Amino acid sequence: MAAKLIGTHSGHFHCDEALAVYMLRQTTHFKDAGLVRSRDPTKLSEADVVVDVGGVYDSASHKYDHHQRGFFETFDDKHKTKLSSAGLVYKHFGRNVIASLLNVDEQDPKVDVLYPKIYDDFIEALDGNDNGIPQYPTDLQPAYRESTSLPSRVGAFNPWWNQSVTEADVDARFERASALAGAELRDKLLYTANAWLPARELVKTAFEKRSEVHPSGRVIALERSCPWKEHLLDLEKTQNLTADSNILYVLYPDESNNWRIQCVPVKPEGFENRKSLPENWRGYRDDALSEITRVPDCIFVHAGGFIGGNKTRHGATEMARLALEL
Repeated sequence: MAAKLIGTHSGHFHCDEALAVYMLRQTTHFKDAGLVRSRDPTKLSEADVVVDVGGVYDSASHKYDHHQRGFFETFDDKHKTKLSSAGLVYKHFGRNVIASLLNVDEQDPKVDVLYPKIYDDFIEALDGNDNGIPQYPTDLQPAYRESTSLPSRVGAFNPWWNQSVTEADVDARFERASALAGAELRDKLLYTANAWLPARELVKTAFEKRSEVHPSGRVIALERSCPWKEHLLDLEKTQNLTADSNILYVLYPDESNNWRIQCVPVKPEGFENRKSLPENWRGYRDDALSEITRVPDCIFVHAGGFIGGNKTRHGATEMARLALEL
């Protein structure tokens, strides 16, 4: 069988098509495909799939451009970010890419969980960046310059304005950029599949035993430290917990076998808490904190009031009990 050929534009490249090419090469249909970079329609017509060039989006003919007037495709009706070529390829091939990188069947239940998760956590930001969509309202002024993002690092593979390079050299640089973008996607997927996703069962077990920790059912205790925020909020939704019955504190052992008490945030990515630790505990440590709380073996409470520590599980549980009452 003749090798498949992927087509994209020549010249200056961006993260979206670099990643799109990588993803296509992971799929069953375009596994290890060759690459042609050109803006010549005749050369591009020889490709089996064309991304980020050509002015056409038609999945039936494997054309995935997003620059044309009237293009407003999003990942689904829950998302507002317009897709780039990376998002388009992921929308149509993402499940196959995930299955290939994890070496599982595409019908594996974990693929159903990972497919939207990887879009939200990795791909959507690249779509927004390439389409020039501000992440925040335009009247906000950033406190510092961000120059280490994946699009920035991919862009750095392009020749400088005052460098004389051949077309072959630019193509080679593109291949390096595609490998970089792909490696980050692969690492993100492996972490999500093998670390984030297994944590769901630990959080579920703790959630089901919450009344054993405190009769209110508003504190859970994890047997191990793990990514818990998104899983907990999802579990609360499925159980229809309301604001007067949702979880306020999570207890877990840290790497030193001490115990932490952490407030549940309003949103997984934020520091706004449902109920912060008491104000008069914040910023104190060790014996001074134990004297204030009247709980032995206290270690600290962060000045921000979102996390604290105790040497024992019992101590952390007592801190949660008092925090609920105050």
